[in-house]
Amino acid sequence: MESKRARLDRFLAKVLQIPRKQVRQLLLARRVKVNGIVATEIDMQVNEFSCIALDEQLLRQNSPRYYMVHKPVGVVSATNDELHGTVLALLPEALQSGLHIVGRLDLNTSGLVLLTNDSRWSCVLMQPGAHVEKEYWVTLANPLTEEYAPAFALGMYFGFEDMTTNPAQLEIIGSHTARVVLTEGKYHQLKRMFGRFRNPVVALHRSRIGGLELDDALGPGQWRALDGDEVTKGLF
Repeated sequence: MESKRARLDRFLAKVLQIPRKQVRQLLLARRVKVNGIVATEIDMQVNEFSCIALDEQLLRQNSPRYYMVHKPVGVVSATNDELHGTVLALLPEALQSGLHIVGRLDLNTSGLVLLTNDSRWSCVLMQPGAHVEKEYWVTLANPLTEEYAPAFALGMYFGFEDMTTNPAQLEIIGSHTARVVLTEGKYHQLKRMFGRFRNPVVALHRSRIGGLELDDALGPGQWRALDGDEVTKGLF
């Protein structure tokens, strides 16, 4: 999603329902403040989190919000769905407005999903060129062998899309379990990569996005707000 930026004069003209000529007069009279500072430039850029006031009366005040959610299996990464519960619906209704999903998971995958109203943050976190790590714990139907890790590290070619996956880290944890770190999120990527070994994925759980780990205290379906340090961690 793109950041919702606009010129200050256009915003004021729309909110106050006045022509932009009158907006210019308000600015010349120093009656408008943006984030507590007197605004005088008509082409000043504001965004969805700018605090804008006229004669000390707030016209808009919107704060960025960030939440982590422990998505259970059977819940969809969507804002609404007729058949299943949604990640958004796990939060109280009063908090849902304006939020979008960062790092979607499919119906049968559990783990860390992020929700925010800050499109700039989510764009940085999810843009393909950022190569933000996503860590998964995978349970397989059949035993793992030493062949898996080198194959994941080299990347795999899929002819249907004519694409090769980025190198991925695979660590064998047990006979049927592995920890995998990806830097991309192709459609059903892990299931398809393990499919090369004809080894079906039985369970898939995401534990980390970037430097942000799912809180162990959160059970399936639970959520909490991120603190300032965690918002920054998510980007690295």
